[in-house]
This record gives sequence, C-alpha cells and structure tokens, in this order.
Amino acid sequence: MRVLDAAIAAIALAPLAMPQERVSFPTEDGGIVYADVYGTGDRGVVLAHGGRFNKESWAVQAHTLATAGFRVLAAVQYLHQTGASTVSVVGASFGGGATARAAVEAPRGAIDRIVLLAHSAIDTPERMKGQKLFITSRGDTTGSGALRLPQIREQYEQAPEPKELVILDGAAHAQFIFETPQGERLMREILRFLSES
Repeated sequence: MRVLDAAIAAIALAPLAMPQERVSFPTEDGGIVYADVYGTGDRGVVLAHGGRFNKESWAVQAHTLATAGFRVLAAVQYLHQTGASTVSVVGASFGGGATARAAVEAPRGAIDRIVLLAHSAIDTPERMKGQKLFITSRGDTTGSGALRLPQIREQYEQAPEPKELVILDGAAHAQFIFETPQGERLMREILRFLSES
C-alpha cells in the first residue's frame, strides 16, 4: 500500500505533472500520433480520453501512475516495442468504448488489463479479452437524462471473466469523477487493479 499511498500523494503535485518525453510514431493509416511519456517502468499503461478531453487531461493521473512504477503513453504496440512486459489500457467515456473495442480486436496477450471508466457501449462485450474493471458513478446520466449504469451493468454482465464492477457515489461522468470527492477513490481503484499480480 505504500506505493499506492505515494502515488495518491502525487496528485497534490498536479502543477508538476509534466511528461518526461514527447514521442511520435506513424499509424497504420498513414497518420502520426504525438504522445507524452510519463515514467520508465516496464509495465505500460495507455490512457484513452473521452470526447471532451485531450491527452493533457490525463497529466495528473499519468504522473500518479508513473510514481507507482508504470510507464504511461498512448499506444499499445509502441509500448510493447519499447520494452513493456505488460500493457493495460484505461479508457474514459468514448475512450472507454475504444478501449473495449481494442480488447476485442487486439491479438490475445497484447492488452493484459482494461479499465472502462463510464465507457460507451460496444456491440460484442462478450468478446473482450484480458482482465476487466468497469467503473462508473451511480447517478451518471446521458445527454438525454438516462442513467448510464443499466447499460454499463449489461455490458459487464455480457463480458467474460475475469472482471469486476465498481460503482462510485455521485453523478460525475468518466474523467470528471477525478474532480469530485470520489476522485481519490477512483485513482485508488485503478492503481489497485493495475498493480494486482
């Protein structure tokens, strides 16, 4: 727990949460991805943000994960090619939907664990590979006012083991949870899940 406590304490260092390195690499469709690297560990973590956010929106969480011994970036294949022994993906909202789809489409073993933070639904949750942590706020609603929890619970029920579901108090959506009193608990749940052997 000391590592987790130190990592949580790193949240107070938010203004210092600068990446250690910026990298770029080509995509399969001819584009270029620019990513920030935090940490130097051999356990990689990809952070996939929601539609209202950008890569910089994960800076505090990336710094916390780096303090806990993870190397944080934005691409599974890049992390594997640069020495990561395991790769996990944390996705929020639309980024969570992309994470769930990646857990279906990626070759077995490419992604070890996924965290789906109030993720958008996918068509085939029963095909997701790896260990899965679903997290949402109890009162989180869609733009039309419908609760997200029933759909997330349905996706959870369809997903194969190993899996777990964490329901937090409040109504904040995805990355907005970090700005609420539940933010510290959310970070602890993510660190616990990613750190389990």
